[in-house]
Order: sequence, then structure tokens, then C-alpha cells
Amino acid sequence: MQRTSSEAEVLRRLGERLRQLRTARQLTQEELAAKAGFSRSYYNELETGKRNISLLNLYKIALCLDLPLTELLDLDEQK
Repeated sequence: MQRTSSEAEVLRRLGERLRQLRTARQLTQEELAAKAGFSRSYYNELETGKRNISLLNLYKIALCLDLPLTELLDLDEQK
């Protein structure tokens, strides 16, 4: 199923948010992926907006970054 441009934009912005939060904590993709129980390639696809993530996997990332899930999903904060 092909994504609409607005869906692709949401995934792109989420990926940017994940990258921003990860680098602020001085973690590599490999380190964060390992902490969350993901492969680095899966995590890379999240940051590049190529993959749609499940709620449970978002929750795992939020725990690894020591953030509430709502802060992880605050995509408007980037503006």
C-alpha cells in the first residue's frame, strides 16, 4: 500500500524527532536499537521515515530515552 504525501510527512517528521532525541543523548543508532531490542537497520528505517512503527515499539524507545511517550510524539516541537 502506497502512503499519501501527508502520511509520508508524518513518518519523516517522526524520524527527525527520533534522531534529534537520540543524538541529544549522545547515542548511536546501534546503541539505541540494542537498548530497545531492535536491529540497527530497523531503527535506521524509522529515522529515515521508511518504516511505520507500532505503538509498543514507540513506547520501548521512549523508555530507552527516559521520556514520556507524549514528548517523543511531539512532532510540532521541531518548528
